[in-house]
Amino acid sequence: MGFLSIGCLDMTEAQGRVVAVLGPTNTGKTWLAIERMLGHRSGMIGFPLRLLARENYDRIVSQRGLGAVALITGEEIIAPPAPQYFVCTVEAMPVDRAVAFLAVDEIQLCADPERGHVFTDRLLHARGLDETMFLGAETIRPLIHALVPRVSFVSRPRFSQLSYAGYKKLTRLPPRSAVVAFSATEVYELAETLRRQRGGTAVVLGALSPRTRNAQVVLYQAGEVDYLVATDAIGMGLNMDVDHVAFARLTKFDGRAPRRLRAPEVAQIAGRAGRHRSDGTFGTTEELKDGLEPELTDAVENHVFPPLKAVMWRNHDLRFDSPGVLLQALDKRPPRPDIMFRARDSDDYLALETLARDPEIGARARGIDAVRLLWEVCRIPDFRKVLSDAHTRLLGQIYMHLTAHDPRRSSGGRLPVDWVSEQVTRLDRVEGDIDALVARLAHIRTWTYISHHPRWINDAAHWQERTRSIEDKLSDALHERLIQRFIDRRSASLARSLRSGGALLAAVRANGEVLVEGQPIGEISGLRFVPDCVTDNQDGRSLMSAARRALSDEIARRVHRLEEDVDDNILLTPETALVSWRENERADPAPIGRLTTGPRLMSPCVSVLYDDLLDSAQCERVRKRIERRIQSWIADRLAPLIRLQDAPLTGAARGLAFQLAEGLGSMMRRPAETLLETLDKEQRKALQRCGVVFGAKRLFLPILVKPRAVEARGLLWRVHFGQGILPLPPPGRSSVVRDAETPEAYYEAIGYPVIGMRAARVDLLDRFERELYKRSRAHAEGFVVESDLAPMIGCTAEEAPKIIIALGYKAKTGDDGIQRWKAPDKWKKQGKILRPQTVSDTPFAILQTMNKAK
Repeated sequence: MGFLSIGCLDMTEAQGRVVAVLGPTNTGKTWLAIERMLGHRSGMIGFPLRLLARENYDRIVSQRGLGAVALITGEEIIAPPAPQYFVCTVEAMPVDRAVAFLAVDEIQLCADPERGHVFTDRLLHARGLDETMFLGAETIRPLIHALVPRVSFVSRPRFSQLSYAGYKKLTRLPPRSAVVAFSATEVYELAETLRRQRGGTAVVLGALSPRTRNAQVVLYQAGEVDYLVATDAIGMGLNMDVDHVAFARLTKFDGRAPRRLRAPEVAQIAGRAGRHRSDGTFGTTEELKDGLEPELTDAVENHVFPPLKAVMWRNHDLRFDSPGVLLQALDKRPPRPDIMFRARDSDDYLALETLARDPEIGARARGIDAVRLLWEVCRIPDFRKVLSDAHTRLLGQIYMHLTAHDPRRSSGGRLPVDWVSEQVTRLDRVEGDIDALVARLAHIRTWTYISHHPRWINDAAHWQERTRSIEDKLSDALHERLIQRFIDRRSASLARSLRSGGALLAAVRANGEVLVEGQPIGEISGLRFVPDCVTDNQDGRSLMSAARRALSDEIARRVHRLEEDVDDNILLTPETALVSWRENERADPAPIGRLTTGPRLMSPCVSVLYDDLLDSAQCERVRKRIERRIQSWIADRLAPLIRLQDAPLTGAARGLAFQLAEGLGSMMRRPAETLLETLDKEQRKALQRCGVVFGAKRLFLPILVKPRAVEARGLLWRVHFGQGILPLPPPGRSSVVRDAETPEAYYEAIGYPVIGMRAARVDLLDRFERELYKRSRAHAEGFVVESDLAPMIGCTAEEAPKIIIALGYKAKTGDDGIQRWKAPDKWKKQGKILRPQTVSDTPFAILQTMNKAK
């Protein structure tokens, strides 16, 4: 082909007319280009994304057949023997092949910092013999006019109206919405929320294979889900039935640093809303509550943006004398610096620069063929997006293998089969999460790209088939993982039923499973409906309304069964004060109530749980049934105290019985001194017959220190005073170390009064106090702490003196160096230690006398 001079540019001479078809999204530009191409005897069209190329390849094949169409992307080549039409990614276009028609889509990407130089190269040098068509946004019109001679412009208006809808919560987005974010992490977070709130979403990422992406789009297009969460990959012509585009973020990482989207980029993505003549809307989600600026929304709605000022450019006339000469050629300044910027150092340039410094590679990169091969290796894309040094090391290995001496081949070596097999085989695994599968997919794409270089690898067709098979397997596994993680098929089905309108059919199975429209939405446990889908949105409330209708009769039956059920099936958990109901032998206990503060310690109130399905009468019936069970439970655990309350006592004895009940079975003597002084002998005996012991400092019922009674006393005290879980002494323990966070009154209530740093069982503490006082009285000079004292109170020998001090005793060391203990003389006057209960006064002594009489 000849060259035509345009200013200081050399440009391939156009054999036919050049047309720039410009306009916003949804103007039918791509459709027009494909129709024009199919009207020619041959043609080629370049797309910005592999996904888009594959979509349009399938479309053209459906019209012209497999034998007429080739697909060429970096890692996928489908080439029949004599294709008429070539569908490519822009980078992979075989521009040296003559075709009647040639088109490049999204030509405004000439200004893209990463890939713009490739689009600029196509703008300047790629031509069809009869017709060339560039498709893109109006913003590039001045630059095309300046760089391409005799170009014709065609403006295409948008078929439908695009309008700004403002801010909406993610959970309130209308059906057929696409939510846009700019990283995989953000996409996953948004998709998780939509799964919980709306049943699920399809997911589209640039890292997905065409197979996975198409499967996800099919889910969306078929209406199995109403939402799509995607990166800006959807902005490049992927056609779906989207009514609303919601931006969750407006910042993206452009390869160097995070930056805010420019107005044309917002328009490109927002323009996915609306199809053909159907209007669309765009807006933001709660992450961008302030919405979009009025200037930005006006620009997007009216498709008015400032023109691009420059395109990215890189020299395509390269020299391969040496790596250094090649780098110099790549560093060449653009011929039109006023409207062309030299492309920033891309991955292939950086890889060449790094490998050229390697002595071994430099020694092999001698001669035009060797340098050209090095440049081809450096242009292997970094699909994995790993750190550049890792990718560069792989490129270095590939080049070293390709330039290894092979005596059987004058042209150099091939990649070792064993090495390639090892690299590919370790990717042939489908276990792992979404991120692991995405990483393997990206990696296998590198090897797919390599396999399409038959000069590099033996039996290239085999490796192309092998890598494609692995990619398909990984794609299918990734699709299933995405469904498992982001789609609840049941909720999605219910959402479709809700949209259809009309009453929903609901039922309850014998096992308690609740169905709406034949789909399980939860279960009834006890008297509570437990949904397994979100019910705090409009759809959820509709489901709950349908479920309530079905549960009405079931709840009535259950309330009746509860009233008639035996006490053994109504369980109280002392640690949590929770009341549960075991409906049948197979069912787990279900919570139905909780104890709350009542008028007295022995009379807690009952709060019915999950009463939203009960009417007021049913709620009262449930409460009364629980109260009856609780009183039965208390009567069983604290029977001696109940008998004391019901005993035919009079006068002071009646008052003491009341106070003992209020103290849950024990009380200090000092506050009851007045009643004790008026207590006559018969009244004392009546109390003793009820099991009351008149201890040295306390009145108590020793039978209530058994573990079951202690547990009940602790529960009643905690419920009455609104306390949480507090520790109980292990069964049979004489004393325990006091928990500093536990109130002293609690220990007193459970029959384990606090003495110093320990809490001791009341009956053993009473015996211990009496023993200390007896020894103090028996030794005028004081008593010595013997080894038999510590076991009486369940403490160590080292702790015993501290407990004795806590009981008020004083120690004094005599002239002989021995420490002796004595109670203060004033105790006797103040009544600290009272006369011990005589043996003949106790019920046990009376029983012993009766036995002797026999």
